[in-house]
Amino acid sequence: MSNSKPRVVKDYAKIDKAVKQQIKLNYPEGFEGNLIKFKNKEGNTVSALPFETEDYYYLVRMTVSQAQEIIEDDDDYDDDGFLKEDIKEEYEDDSINEEFE
Repeated sequence: MSNSKPRVVKDYAKIDKAVKQQIKLNYPEGFEGNLIKFKNKEGNTVSALPFETEDYYYLVRMTVSQAQEIIEDDDDYDDDGFLKEDIKEEYEDDSINEEFE
């Protein structure tokens, strides 16, 4: 992790759609196995999904059960919790198009 990047701690529901797409591409097999734990400014232990973009280092707050629920409720993932191939291709195309705009 680069320390020069601003750190953003946010709930998954409050993240921009484009960032969510990047997160899904980065974690096509779901989030649950990639959660980390850290102490927040109040000293409480929080679990989050780490995700780094060119500009930011995100810690997306979620519990294991929330991570499972997000994948179960998201139509972009199949019944086994994997990002669907056609969705993966669509998001990859979106990312490429945004780079050239």
